[in-house]
Amino acid sequence: MFINKNANGRNNISGTQIATYRKAMKKSQRELAEALQLIGLDVDKNAIQRIEAGKRFVTDIELVYIAKILNVTYDDLLQHDLI
Repeated sequence: MFINKNANGRNNISGTQIATYRKAMKKSQRELAEALQLIGLDVDKNAIQRIEAGKRFVTDIELVYIAKILNVTYDDLLQHDLI
């Protein structure tokens, strides 16, 4: 059976890490969205909120852009135990 949510029902495993790194940089969700828009990724504050809450899937392209803005590797954003 195909599983597209993790054990706690989230649609992504990177959202909590994104929130952690964003807060460490003292950026709001709106500021993160605006920074992403400046480098060409079309997301808004609501998309960031849904990603961090685990309610939205994150594409590989989005993950690369987010990692660039947060000054981390995309591997850093994927550090999570699935089981």
